[in-house]
Amino acid sequence: MASILRTWSYQYQWFYDTISRLAALSVGGEARFHKLPLQGLTITSETKVLDLCCGSGQATKYLVYYSQDVTGLDMALVSLERARRNVAKAQYVEALAQEMPFPDNQFDLVHTSVAMHEMKPSELQQILKEVYRVLKPGGVFALVDFHKPTNFLFWPGLTLFLWLFETETSWQLLETDLVELLKDVGFEVLTHALPAGGSLQVIQVRK
Repeated sequence: MASILRTWSYQYQWFYDTISRLAALSVGGEARFHKLPLQGLTITSETKVLDLCCGSGQATKYLVYYSQDVTGLDMALVSLERARRNVAKAQYVEALAQEMPFPDNQFDLVHTSVAMHEMKPSELQQILKEVYRVLKPGGVFALVDFHKPTNFLFWPGLTLFLWLFETETSWQLLETDLVELLKDVGFEVLTHALPAGGSLQVIQVRK
């Protein structure tokens, strides 16, 4: 059960950004956090990139350093308006992640950052299928999200964060084997890392 702080984090970008930066200290800061899913990937200026559930463009601003063809998708118009101001080099689409308005085999890379924990289990499964559909053969889906800590020292911090800022879907993700869900869709697993004492998971899979 999230507190009023969750509402504030969506209403005030400065508050959201502050919380995000503090949380990212566990892996060495905001820049390092957003680059975790991209490590080892070959991204050129022509790589067609989709930043799924892009929010206000927190991760999009790093993706445009690599590619000149970045599209951000989010269902929240307010977030997209902020993203356009924050990262003008990308293009943006207002849509649901489980009903993406793109043709099959459109993107070389689909990226998402701490967004899948917002989804109900049925929505999550549909989103993964949509990601598979819009990726080109050989394309990569790269993500970072919460994970059940493997180091007990990280449990108190994660528990407090989820209680203050997230909803029950975050707790459901902790009990979900996301890698197995991706394999069931048809993805080939490339990497699955567990930084920050296992409280985060970084996954790269290929279509």
